[in-house]
Amino acid sequence: MVARLVVAAPASGSGKTTVATGLMAAYAAAGHAVSPHKVGPDYIDPGYHALAVGRPGRNLDPFLCGEHRVAPLFRHAARGCDLAVVEGVMGLFDGAAGRGELGSTAQVATLLRAPVVLVVDASAQSRSVAALVHGFTTFDPRVRVGAVVLNKVASPRHERMLREALEEAGVPCAGALPREAELAVPSRHLGLVPAAERDAAARAFVRAAGARVGEFCDLAMLLALARSAPPLTAPPWEATAEVALSRGGGEIQPVRRLRTGVRGGAPGGVRGATPVSGRGGSGEEPHPRPVVAIARGAAFSFSYAEQAELLRAAGADVVALDPLTDEALPEGTRGLVLGGGFPEMYAAELSANSRLRDEITRFRGPVAAECAGLLYLARDLDGHPMCGRLPTSAAMTGTLTLGYREAVALGDSPLAAAGTRVRGHEFHRTTVTPESGAAPAWGLTHPERRTEGFVDGSVHASYLHLHWAGEPSLATRFTERCATWT
Repeated sequence: MVARLVVAAPASGSGKTTVATGLMAAYAAAGHAVSPHKVGPDYIDPGYHALAVGRPGRNLDPFLCGEHRVAPLFRHAARGCDLAVVEGVMGLFDGAAGRGELGSTAQVATLLRAPVVLVVDASAQSRSVAALVHGFTTFDPRVRVGAVVLNKVASPRHERMLREALEEAGVPCAGALPREAELAVPSRHLGLVPAAERDAAARAFVRAAGARVGEFCDLAMLLALARSAPPLTAPPWEATAEVALSRGGGEIQPVRRLRTGVRGGAPGGVRGATPVSGRGGSGEEPHPRPVVAIARGAAFSFSYAEQAELLRAAGADVVALDPLTDEALPEGTRGLVLGGGFPEMYAAELSANSRLRDEITRFRGPVAAECAGLLYLARDLDGHPMCGRLPTSAAMTGTLTLGYREAVALGDSPLAAAGTRVRGHEFHRTTVTPESGAAPAWGLTHPERRTEGFVDGSVHASYLHLHWAGEPSLATRFTERCATWT
């Protein structure tokens, strides 16, 4: 059994990231194998979590993945760990707009049967903290708030008043972080600056958060609370099993392709693509595992770990590509995944890497792009030349587009068959100006109706961020298209 805590708050800005990251770092420094998690679609906080514990931060999102997968995904990620810390999202009971508890920290805590540590910004209150905490502990009896951590405490006298109030509320205080010791991560147009862009500064923040939480919080009390969580009975999530189910069978089948007579050479300008062997037989044979390159680095730092795991389970060899520094696609690339990130912050550098841009322009294998990938495939971004694979221009705006989406594939593409229904998330301050020549990728069905994205030949590109664990057929279809591409 993995001991576990959910770190929540009454509202955003209370200090969840500092406390959660600090707990991860402090417990890891004490010798615990800590599994880091984040509720919701956020890609940025898990980057700091990963620095704290030395393993990938994992998202738990009932909206994107289905509530039935939350506990299995948790158990998959927590293999080999004795403690898990789950950072919540927004306020404890805030979830998908108009959907009640769906996607909320409270729902995830309930699904994990995990006690909650409530981080309270105490900077402008004293005895009123008791009323606030009482409300959060009684609002939903399925959610167990087991302790409170006070943040931004002004003085020892202020701390005494707050602790006395919490005694009245009947909830133990597990720590009080002084205001003068407050830590901060720099923010910009879409929230915190990702750890991948800060490196040394991000590591310094993680160390400082661990030291601060270790000094001002009762780690023994919180560990005992974490160990009070009952066992989870759901089996761990398995990428291979999900792939098998997406193929409609109970066993993993090898990716197969028809012989085409192609010999040698690199189709589509890809260097070193593996040719089809000339073995005789039925005319159909297993194909060597296709190489799928996934964009990484400072400009493309948004990715869920399960995506690569599903691709490998579906039969792909996954390799990394940094569009800022790599001047060519990895040897033998047959598919390209361009995820999210901040290309608008690196437009000049991405544009300057003309060798890679030119190779991607010529590449005709399957491409799956979302948000940052969409911008990179455009003709230009804020006036900087990009890859030009899509008939559109992209630019920064002052408008934030944010929220969960439900969508249906409007036609066949390398990523999804027509009619495939998905749940995704939009989060951007850019816009694209489409021109003729490409079909839309998705028809959004909720909360608004409009078309979104592009399907242009072998390219599927959209603003929609998808968690492939929520629809494993995406990995299966994409890998099969990569394997059969000639």
